[in-house]
Amino acid sequence: MSASADRAIRNRLGVTPDAAAWCTIGKIPEPLAEAHRAAGSAPLRPAFIRPLGMLGVALGTPLLYIGKVFGLLATGEEALERMLSTEGAQELHRAAKLEKKQRDEAVVKFGLDTTFDGDWNGAAGRLLHRWYSHSSHHERLVALAEDRILLAAPPKRVSIRRDALMRVVAEIATEDAVLADPLSAFKVRNDKLLLRFKDGSWLTLTTEEWDSELHTYVKRHQLPGGTRTAEA
Repeated sequence: MSASADRAIRNRLGVTPDAAAWCTIGKIPEPLAEAHRAAGSAPLRPAFIRPLGMLGVALGTPLLYIGKVFGLLATGEEALERMLSTEGAQELHRAAKLEKKQRDEAVVKFGLDTTFDGDWNGAAGRLLHRWYSHSSHHERLVALAEDRILLAAPPKRVSIRRDALMRVVAEIATEDAVLADPLSAFKVRNDKLLLRFKDGSWLTLTTEEWDSELHTYVKRHQLPGGTRTAEA
């Protein structure tokens, strides 16, 4: 994160986190009607983009298409370079391709392609019931601070100034949940993490950045199997 973003996080959260990253979750499945009513019938979707944000999207869409064109040209150039590259370079490319395939298979194996474990009565399910009642914004800043996992967001969905407007919307003690990276053994870029609760339930987080601060922190403190070292 930039220095200005770091300052905003410290000011808004009131602490200096060990690591932080903006994250999203997948589409929240429709819970049983009775369970949803019991949880207060909170919204299960983020708010729509505001008019100003929609204008920004409309203005930015042509740039996206231009970017895609340049991306296709770059892909074609890379393919040509691979055709003309040395055997050693081609071997590295094949290894990277295999690693990515293994990573994609692992995403499915560990359930990282789903939003949560599916148990609405578990800690993760109960958190999801309240997810968008805390903030209608589609992202959460997930921060590790002392013995807590903090979730922060602006009160309403915004297209700019999310750092300046955010506030803590949920706190989870680290004795109740930990962050885990099931894909840490794979030497490819990764944007998936698990928020794993003590009762065995879990929630998949997708970080805005590949190999974010959270990934780096978890790799340093995580033991095989997803548990944490004692100093974490």
